[in-house]
Amino acid sequence: MNIKPLGDRLVVERLEQETKTTGGIIIPDTAKEKPKQAKVLAVGPGAKDENGKRIPMDVNVGDIVLFTQWAGNEVKVEGKDLLVLKESDVIGIIENTNSGKKAA
Repeated sequence: MNIKPLGDRLVVERLEQETKTTGGIIIPDTAKEKPKQAKVLAVGPGAKDENGKRIPMDVNVGDIVLFTQWAGNEVKVEGKDLLVLKESDVIGIIENTNSGKKAA
């Protein structure tokens, strides 16, 4: 894939949602909401301030992000459904936290 987002935009691929609840109930496709988590595939250079200086992006390629429900524009590239978001649509980055505890 060869997409270079401009400004403060990023290209993401939605992560699939669980098809089963913790109680074991299978959720049909018609009842599923579109996932609001995605993996960042490409990041623009960042927006410019009033003086023309670039403001670096807080999001990096490979990050797993949470975004608002109606965010972005859907595009299809090489058969993949992708989403182009503005950085302001991202409400958080999911960090991989390992507790570091070892089993006894």
